[in-house]
Amino acid sequence: MSSPATAPPAPSNLKRIVAASLIGTTIEWYDFFLYGSAAALVFNKLFFPESDPLVGTLLSFLTYAVGFAARPIGALVFGHYGDRLGRKKLLVLSLLLMGGATFAIGLLPTHATIGSAAPVLLTVLRLIQGFALGGEWGGAVLLVSEHGDAKRRGFWASWPQTGAPAGQLLATGVLSFLTAVLSDAAFGSWGWRIPFLLSGVLVIVGLWIRLSVDESPVFRQALEQAEARKAEAATERLPLVAVLKHHWRDVLVAMGARMAENISYYVITAFILVYATVSAGVSKQTALNAVLIASAIHFAVIPAWGALSDRIGRRPVYLIGAAGVALWMFPFFALIDTGGFGALLLAVTVGLVLHGAMYAPQAAFFSEMFATRMRYSGASIGAQFASVAAGAPAPLIATALLDAYGTSVPIALYVIAASLLTVVAVAAAKETRHRDLANVAPSGDTDGPARTRTAEDAHTV
Repeated sequence: MSSPATAPPAPSNLKRIVAASLIGTTIEWYDFFLYGSAAALVFNKLFFPESDPLVGTLLSFLTYAVGFAARPIGALVFGHYGDRLGRKKLLVLSLLLMGGATFAIGLLPTHATIGSAAPVLLTVLRLIQGFALGGEWGGAVLLVSEHGDAKRRGFWASWPQTGAPAGQLLATGVLSFLTAVLSDAAFGSWGWRIPFLLSGVLVIVGLWIRLSVDESPVFRQALEQAEARKAEAATERLPLVAVLKHHWRDVLVAMGARMAENISYYVITAFILVYATVSAGVSKQTALNAVLIASAIHFAVIPAWGALSDRIGRRPVYLIGAAGVALWMFPFFALIDTGGFGALLLAVTVGLVLHGAMYAPQAAFFSEMFATRMRYSGASIGAQFASVAAGAPAPLIATALLDAYGTSVPIALYVIAASLLTVVAVAAAKETRHRDLANVAPSGDTDGPARTRTAEDAHTV
């Protein structure tokens, strides 16, 4: 018989937990992506007006990148306390921090009003956003992964991942609507503030839903066991130390797996707003519409890729995405260079569909690597430390390469190099499909990958 920790929850309860995680991650990603889109469209003029347009964009993307620098700190802090206190409490805190910072950006005076203090305050609020998001991702995917069973974990755990395209869809949709109905002068003067102020309403909705869910049963069981193991109290107080001691290989695999996924995503969705308008002569509205439609398709395909990972494994699906993105980069830019909306839409859509093959199984894949009392820390550290080297500088590097060479070739090679690194990392990993999360054991310093029992093994005990 199944143990209580591994028994599948009632379908209605699982769907409620999935909905709570999805809505919460959607709001957090809305806040985070909204900044990226605004950085590409208006922040260069509002906060860095003394620079020439491309340099202003680079400085704007630099403030965008500092949010990623704070994500590993958020991963460490939220991971530590999430492994001690539970997933739910930390998810509520992350939502409050992210929403509060985003709302404050909507009230922020610009350079024309307070001078150089404006970009400084903008950077501080961006750091808070990054700190909150660094703790959000791990908790959201673990809450779903630890409530579900191994047979369909890839599918259910992929739903919080759809919060990224949903947030991108919402942020881009609001910006697209505002740029369509407002003049450039009105949007630059006050219209850009509206999407940031809307975050306050979204956070209230998200908190109401998140407060209604229960803590993960796998975590509750692990916490009870930890209380009974007083001799291991020191280790229990420091999940980070335990992760680095017992799961360092898994952390490296997770970091490598994130490189192509993170870099390709921000090139496709954030940098494209610069490249399409500057190099291909496409209007801001056209570029936003292409990202908007492609994000909707991205949202739809992520659960399908997650379900496929339940059938054939996490690694094969992930490798399809990494190799596919590498092969698509040169056609991606060639299509954009035509200047046609149909070609632009095809370029972004195919890129995001291939990205989804990496992003969908990622939640289950990373969750299945780590023992329960180290899982929040391990998954968060692996994911968020990689974002500093991957997603953080991606639009900045891409813009600098465009400025230096005036062509998309080095940008394509940059993404291809990241894809090769991801292929190596994922190929070196163990397949994790069907692992029983309640029985993932630390591996020790030299014993190789974490020892696990499969879900099938658990049912025979």
